[in-house]
Amino acid sequence: MCGIIGYTGNQNAVPILIDGLRRLEYRGYDSAGIAFIQHDKINVKRCVGKLRNLEMALLGEKLSSAIGIGHTRWATHGRPSEENAHPHRVGNIVVVHNGIIENYSQLKKELISEGRHFASETDTEVIAHLIDRLVKRGLSLVQAVQGALKEVKGAYAIAVLREEEPDILVGARNGCPLVAGLSQGGSFIASDIPAILSYTRDVVFLEDEEIIVLSPEGIQITDMEGNPVEKEPSRVMWNPVMAEKGGYRHFMLKEIYEQPRAIMDTLRGRLSYDTGNVYLDEIGLSEEDIKGFRNIFISACGTSWHAALVGKFMIEEITRIPVEVDVASEFRYRDPLIDEKSLLIAITQSGETADTLAAMREARGKKGKVFTICNVVGSTAARESDGIIYTHAGPEIGVAATKTFTSQLVALYLLSIYLGRIRGVISEADGRRYLEVLSQLPNLVEKVLEKGESIEEIARIYFQYRDFLFLGRGPNYPIALEGALKLKEISYIHAEGYPAGEMKHGPIALIDDKMPTVALITKNNVYDKVLSNIMEVKARSGKVIAIATEGDQDIAGKADHVFYLPEFDHLLTPVLLAIPLQLLAYHVAVLRGCDVDQPRNLAKSVTVE
Repeated sequence: MCGIIGYTGNQNAVPILIDGLRRLEYRGYDSAGIAFIQHDKINVKRCVGKLRNLEMALLGEKLSSAIGIGHTRWATHGRPSEENAHPHRVGNIVVVHNGIIENYSQLKKELISEGRHFASETDTEVIAHLIDRLVKRGLSLVQAVQGALKEVKGAYAIAVLREEEPDILVGARNGCPLVAGLSQGGSFIASDIPAILSYTRDVVFLEDEEIIVLSPEGIQITDMEGNPVEKEPSRVMWNPVMAEKGGYRHFMLKEIYEQPRAIMDTLRGRLSYDTGNVYLDEIGLSEEDIKGFRNIFISACGTSWHAALVGKFMIEEITRIPVEVDVASEFRYRDPLIDEKSLLIAITQSGETADTLAAMREARGKKGKVFTICNVVGSTAARESDGIIYTHAGPEIGVAATKTFTSQLVALYLLSIYLGRIRGVISEADGRRYLEVLSQLPNLVEKVLEKGESIEEIARIYFQYRDFLFLGRGPNYPIALEGALKLKEISYIHAEGYPAGEMKHGPIALIDDKMPTVALITKNNVYDKVLSNIMEVKARSGKVIAIATEGDQDIAGKADHVFYLPEFDHLLTPVLLAIPLQLLAYHVAVLRGCDVDQPRNLAKSVTVE
């Protein structure tokens, strides 16, 4: 995710902004910029590339300001370029923004019809125009931000300056993190605490649809209607290791909560909502290759194999190409029927998994094309592939994969759309529809995470049980496998994932009041079938934890506990389903006193057969 920093107070804002951006470099970015008010005029400085390029551009200038905002950008709408870099200026308004504005295309057309001109390809510039339009009607900056955001759909964290109001900085969030900092003689705003930790340990966390006004005297927070919101500052007491964990107790928990950002970062620079196209710069496959594929193989290990199983549903439904999925350690020994009209997709978090590398080499030896989905730039898998999609999940320290898994699912969805468009199976309109659905995902994941406490309550009831059964059907079945794996990995509890329809072919013999069943029963075409399986469990005194769709009243009376997810596209619902299962495994492991980040006998990268 991009980084935001803002400051107003009695110090020079410019070095504070640069320092804050430097501390946000870990988030990944392709351009950087700052805006500040000096001599009653807004000054904007932007550069493509690393922060040092911006520092070089500022070198030798006498820059002094009491207020400013800064940003590191990772491209979503529009390629990396100086005109697409933040901050964006329209009139005397400057804006920095994290997130994705889902209805930007509609808003942009409306603004252009009014005679407005756009200088960039970004969705962010729409926000700047909306605010500028309202201040030109006589509204204050705060009122204009309130009005503009009511027209916007999507996820955002923003910081805004106006030349005519040089003493205040306005921020707002919805679905993207934003934190304020308080110090004597100054106020800060940032997308993450490390950006401001050198200046203050007193912070206030904004919630969705809250607006903040910063001044040298302090902060004021309101809701979208202007009603005051009272918040007590929190005191950050971090040692260096805790700071690295972002204040979370474990890396795994931090990484679970980083998933909205990881998903958004995997989408950045790859979508065109106008054309319905996906841009994969390192695809490495020609259109002729893609149109000629007769079949696709996906090979992976562990959690990545579960992503592959979901990917089969995505690719076959969207592209209509037949897909086979293999555990990599089996694929390499079964003499697969691959030729020059075959594509092997290898999925590996580290890019160094021995069995997956062997599967890739097996496919290449049979003249097949090889494509990799990987999180590590320059890894062996990346180097040995014809093409690659990097998942921009960032470093994952916890051994149990969380954010890399959901990022892999997003990458598979992107690849499915890309292949479908190239092969002419999906139209431009279909492509736009798929991307519009996809753009909602980070915000929905955020909403699921906001209810995480209820999963902890369930964990407290069941953490002493020794056996679990996870059931799912269709694209949800691989998530049942993943839920069982997570529980096994970090809590050392025996757990099995099963297709719900197979329960009566064996596992039903194990059901009793000492074996909880986690049933994935979202609204889809097999809902009634899974509901029947739940009734079979209950008839045998089994305990049922259901993960269901919001608004499903039937399940409440049939399961012992229900965790509700937002209703969503059936191919992307597996991403949402993964979240509560990750949290369940985490909280059970913590309650059992297990080493969550470094479970016994496991390694992050399995580089041996």
